[in-house]
Amino acid sequence: MESTLKELRPEGESVMDPKCLVGGGVEDPYGEDQATVDQLVTPWTVTVASGYSLLRDPRFNKGLAFTERERDSHYLRGLLPPTCSTQELQEKKLMNNIRQYQLPLQRYIAMMELEERNERLFYKLLVDNVEELLPIVYTPTVGEACQKYGSIFKRPQGLYISLKEKGKILEVLKNWPEKSIQVIVVTDGERILGLGDLGCQGMGIPVGKLALYTALGGIRPSACLPITIDVGTNNESLLKDEFYIGLRQKRATGQEYSELLHEFMTSVKQNYGEKILIQFEDFANHNAFELLAKYGTTHLVFNDDIQGTASVVLAGVVAALKMVGGTLADQTFLFLGAGEAGTGIAELIALHVSKETKAPLEETRKKIWLVDSKGLIVSSRKASLQHFKKPWAHEHEPVSTLLDAVKVMKPTFLIGSSGVGRTFTEEVVKAMASINEKPIILALSNPTSQTECTAEEAYTWTEGRVIFATGSPFDPVEYNGKTFVPGQANNAYIFPGFGLGLVMSGAIRVHDDMLLAASYALADQVTEENFEKGLIYPPFSNIRKISAHIAANVAAKAYELGLATRLPRPQDLVKHAESCMYSPIYRSYR
Repeated sequence: MESTLKELRPEGESVMDPKCLVGGGVEDPYGEDQATVDQLVTPWTVTVASGYSLLRDPRFNKGLAFTERERDSHYLRGLLPPTCSTQELQEKKLMNNIRQYQLPLQRYIAMMELEERNERLFYKLLVDNVEELLPIVYTPTVGEACQKYGSIFKRPQGLYISLKEKGKILEVLKNWPEKSIQVIVVTDGERILGLGDLGCQGMGIPVGKLALYTALGGIRPSACLPITIDVGTNNESLLKDEFYIGLRQKRATGQEYSELLHEFMTSVKQNYGEKILIQFEDFANHNAFELLAKYGTTHLVFNDDIQGTASVVLAGVVAALKMVGGTLADQTFLFLGAGEAGTGIAELIALHVSKETKAPLEETRKKIWLVDSKGLIVSSRKASLQHFKKPWAHEHEPVSTLLDAVKVMKPTFLIGSSGVGRTFTEEVVKAMASINEKPIILALSNPTSQTECTAEEAYTWTEGRVIFATGSPFDPVEYNGKTFVPGQANNAYIFPGFGLGLVMSGAIRVHDDMLLAASYALADQVTEENFEKGLIYPPFSNIRKISAHIAANVAAKAYELGLATRLPRPQDLVKHAESCMYSPIYRSYR
C-alpha cells in the first residue's frame, strides 16, 4: 500500500521519517426575557455536577440508578422518583423498549437519544448486545440515517467545518469542549457507504465509527471527535430538500478544496499535537488516495475504506486458507471493483504474499486481477487508467464481463467491492463453484441493498459448498437441512483495536506492517469451532478481547519500527490494552 501511495508523494517522503418577583415568574438578571427577538442576548450558563444539571449531563447521569446517598449529597431529592434501580435493570428495560420498534431507523434514533442523556448506559447496551445493536448504530442502518439526517437531526454530535470557516478552522476546533482528543474521524460526505454523495448529512458515519471506537476498542468517549467537512454537495435531491442541513452549493474542488483540507490538517496537529489519530472516512476515490499519500508522512492518518477494509479482508483470506488448505501464493484473486477498497485489499494481499515468499511485490501482484466498469484491467488500458489502478494492469487479452473473467482467470477467491448490488449473478457464482470444490466468495459492499449477492443466493447456487462472508450482516441460511452462518467482513473488527494500539503506544505514523499485524491478530482469533460452522471471522460477542489482541499486535509493531513514543514498552501488551479500555459501568459519586 505504501508502495502505491509513494507515487503520489514528493520524492524522499516516507512514513518512517435564577429569585421570584412580586408579580410571580422568575427574575431575568440578563434581560433575556425582556429582549425583543431582534436584540442580542448572552447565553449565560453555569455547569455544576449536582442537582438538575447533573441529570442533564450525559457523561455523569445515571437516571434512577443514583443511590440514596448520592441523591442526598448531590441535591437530587425530589428530582427523581423514589425507587433506586441498577444499571442491569435499566439495560433490560431499554433493550425491551428498543425491540418494540418495528423499523431499524426507529431503533437508531432511540439509541442516539440514549447516548445524549446517559452515555455510560448507551455504551453498556452496545457492549453487552453488540451483535444485535451493531447493525443499528452502524451499517446498514446508519446509511438510512445519513440519507434522512436532516429530518432526524436534533442536536450536534460533532464539529461541522464548512467553507464558511475557511481561515479560522483552528478557532472552530477550540470551540469543542473536550481538549484531550485522541481520535478524530472525518468525512466530507462524498461517498457514504454505497449511497453516494450525502454532503453534510454524512455526519452519521463519523458519529457511528467513534461509538464503535469506544464500545469495541475502549477509547474514552471524551477523547473522540466526529467531524464533517462541508464543501457542498452534487446531490440535487439534497440541494432541493428544505430540511437539508448543509451548504446549498455544488462541491468545491481543486485548489479551494485542497486549501481547506490543508488548513484542517495543519490546525488539528497544531491544536492536538503529533499523536492525534485522524481517520479519513468515506472520501471519494480521487481525494482518498491523495489525502493518504500527502499526509501519511506528516500526520498519524488512517483511511478505513482503504486500509481498514484491506486488513479485515486479509484476515478472512488467511483464515479461509486454513479451511481449504494450500498457500496464499498458490491462489488466484479476482476483484469486482477497483476503487479504494478493491485496490487497498489487493495491495495488502500482495504485500503479505511478498513478505511470506520473499518475492518482489511486482511479482505477487500478478496473481491478483481486478474488474472495473469497463471490464478486466489489463495493460492495453493503462494509458486511460487512474493512478491507483495501474499496478493491476497485467498482460492479458481484454475481457469485458465479470462472468467471462471468472471463466478465463479461474480464481479461487472472488471478492466484491463494487458498491453495486446483485452483480454476483447466479451464472457467476455457479462458475466459481464449477472451478473450485470450496469457492471462496466475499461480497463486501455496503449497505445490504448494495451487496453483490445475498447469503441465501451464495449457499443455494453453490449447493452449500461456498465459504462466504459479506460486509453487512445476513441471517443464517438453511439449505438441505443444514444451517449455514455467513461471516461478516466488517471493518469494526479492525479499526477499534487498531486505533487503540496506536493510541496506547503513542504511535506517530501508520505503517503497512501495522496493518499486517492487525490482520494476523484477527485471523488468530478464529477457532476450530468457528471453522466447523464455516466462519472465517470470530463472533462479535468476543470483540473486546479481539480488539485487545489486535491493539497489542499493532503496538508491538509500532515499538519494533521505532514509531512508538510511550516508553518504556509495557511487558504484557494484551493486559495493558485491556487496562486502557473504557468501562461503561457506572461510577459511584462522593
